[in-house]
Amino acid sequence: MKKEFLLFDLDGTIIDSKDGILEAVQHTLFQYGIKEEKESLINYVGPPILDALVQFHQFTLEDAKKATMEYRRYYAAHGMEKNGLFPGIREVLETFLQRGKKLAVATSKPVEVAVPILQSLGLTSFFLLIGGSSLSGERPHKIDVIRYLLKELEIGDLDRVVMIGDRSYDMEGAKLAGIDAIGVLYGYGGLEELKKSGATCIAETPKDLLCLIE
Repeated sequence: MKKEFLLFDLDGTIIDSKDGILEAVQHTLFQYGIKEEKESLINYVGPPILDALVQFHQFTLEDAKKATMEYRRYYAAHGMEKNGLFPGIREVLETFLQRGKKLAVATSKPVEVAVPILQSLGLTSFFLLIGGSSLSGERPHKIDVIRYLLKELEIGDLDRVVMIGDRSYDMEGAKLAGIDAIGVLYGYGGLEELKKSGATCIAETPKDLLCLIE
């Protein structure tokens, strides 16, 4: 596919953040008397934490808001240091830049968290814009983040854009925004999930992205 603007999800697409996220979720649930093994919490990687608490552990909205604050406190103190790049992703991003592609981040993480993570990994200069939710509650869902990026980057022709992510939330957000989406299998979602949620095509490895996008 011929694309000029590439919107990358963060968790599960650029960074391997699973351990830090699951540890913070496990800690947060324990504060509410819920004991879970980290391996059983994998669905928490991808969606906004508030939505996940309501969906997966039936928190009330009020309790979910309080728990989200505890999650973010713990993650900032202990989880951010556990992020690492997926093998090969830096080289892929560098190659896209050499090809003249315009890169941006579309994450459900608050921007106030995503930017320091990318700074610590030396990646902020790769992206025209880092888009995400906010600690104040703006842009709570992936479609909100994508629309924000489309507006800020002044993209009128949606055929020039593709969303790249590992979970159904990325594929569904792209579909609602009217853009193509590539699902990646090296992250935390599976093939069936990505196909069912509307992935235009699938990349098994970071390097496969270079073949799929001209």
